[in-house]
Amino acid sequence: MWLHGRAATTKGSYLDDLSKFMAFTQRKPLREVTLLDLHGFMESLENYKVNSKRRILAGVKSLFSFAHKLGYLQFNAAAALRVPKPEHTLSQRILSEELVLRMLALEPNHRNQVMLRLAYAAGLRVSEVCTLKWGDLAARGESGQITVTGKGSKTRNILLSKPTWGSLCSLPPALPSSPLFASATGGFLSRVQVFRVFKAAALRAGIELPVSPHWFRHAHATHALERGAALILVQATLGHASLSTTGTYLHARPEDSSACYLVV
Repeated sequence: MWLHGRAATTKGSYLDDLSKFMAFTQRKPLREVTLLDLHGFMESLENYKVNSKRRILAGVKSLFSFAHKLGYLQFNAAAALRVPKPEHTLSQRILSEELVLRMLALEPNHRNQVMLRLAYAAGLRVSEVCTLKWGDLAARGESGQITVTGKGSKTRNILLSKPTWGSLCSLPPALPSSPLFASATGGFLSRVQVFRVFKAAALRAGIELPVSPHWFRHAHATHALERGAALILVQATLGHASLSTTGTYLHARPEDSSACYLVV
């Protein structure tokens, strides 16, 4: 019930984090978990990075809060659990335009090059890259737009620049229900497969950093803002629920998008 309606990737992350907590408490019923247990679990995460620790503890607090609101728990022991403050490492994960373009230029595989280009141009999440279908593309004059299904099954439409749209059209066309970026067997790519493409492209470009699709998303937001895109436009393109989220670095048929402010 706690995870009902959440995205599949979110469910997987929460369940994985919760399994760590249940293993630590030896599967003690929630009604018997004390604040002392919770503090002990937090201390057991000392070898985790701060942001990973925050995510795990936030999931545990969310479960306890839900159980309390539901009436299953008389008291919410996790309410007093203090989650550590986040590490602000965003600046360390923003690639320059030069590095992004180098990754694109040195990618020998055509499908992968188009995928890298679109991930950057549209600021896509890895799950969005994996699930794009040919039916999500729509021509708009000399260019076109894509319909992206993001977090919480929310959709957004992103107008693409002419060069990026042209690169998509260079892929072998398929049925509307077929994956835009197909695997060797013709199915949808997994998250792991997409991560491998980005890691290999980074190494090929001489970047010895753990580059991921989200790094391209950060680069999109940063470069678009630097080139004059409005903050609210970047928010709409990336699908951020809050403008403040976009600030750390219009819709069914958009007349503009931050994708059109980039060089690809």
